[in-house]
Amino acid sequence: MIKYIKRQDLDVLKYDKCIDASLQSRIYAFSWYLDIVADNWDVLVLDDYKAVMPIPWANKYGIKYITQPYFCQQLGVFSIKKISAEIERDLRKKIPKRFVKISLNYNSANYLGSKMVAKKNFILELNDTYLNLFKSFSKGRKHASKVGVKKSLIIKSTSILSLINIQEEFYNYTDYSKEKLEKLSTYILENNKGSIIGVYKNEVLVGGAFFLYNKSRITYLFSSFTTKGRELQASSFLLCSIIKKYENSNLLLDFEGGNMVNIGSFYKSFGAKIEKYYFFKRVLL
Repeated sequence: MIKYIKRQDLDVLKYDKCIDASLQSRIYAFSWYLDIVADNWDVLVLDDYKAVMPIPWANKYGIKYITQPYFCQQLGVFSIKKISAEIERDLRKKIPKRFVKISLNYNSANYLGSKMVAKKNFILELNDTYLNLFKSFSKGRKHASKVGVKKSLIIKSTSILSLINIQEEFYNYTDYSKEKLEKLSTYILENNKGSIIGVYKNEVLVGGAFFLYNKSRITYLFSSFTTKGRELQASSFLLCSIIKKYENSNLLLDFEGGNMVNIGSFYKSFGAKIEKYYFFKRVLL
């Protein structure tokens, strides 16, 4: 049986246990994560939390619609055991008609349904030595990865506000919730679920990134670099430091993006592979 359960009525322990044990587990789907990034969210639940499908939604001018929250690339269906494509479709069909529009990303382990559009994410398996992983880098990335070493860049922690300030000064794109990013970083750091790493040149911050750690994935959630940082190939230097740190592990470096051609090419240059996930859209007129 599939039930639609409102957030306030959710058995949070059972829900989070399902997300943690699920075959498709993603950090974005935990209750604490959605409480921060989603304006509102409810859940479709199969039986006694054997499978769940979080439903993030917003309300504008009295109209309710389902929308993917910022900092939340993949949601969809999460199940403790493998379920059929039919059950996934049944869950989707149970989305209430009061939501006049649905724009939702499923995760890469879900089945491809009708009316779904493939999107690209790039991942790199860290189950080899850095030297062997380095061999899969493109020629240009091999060169770029050495620039930071030659220029004596160093890695140490920084703050999310410092990265947001760089984003505002050096990027045209600022269409995201800074407040939610700050809240998320506070929770992540306080609960040892990630880190914020800066790249410095002569004690001056030239960029950095916010990483999430969950089970088998290290997620490259947010980053920003100054003009000087880009000249010094600080992003390559930072990502190489992560690859070195977690070499010979069973972890995946999740670049959390790649639909834009130039960004996808950058991630691919590290030897990363495409992980497809799917976007579902429905509009009721």
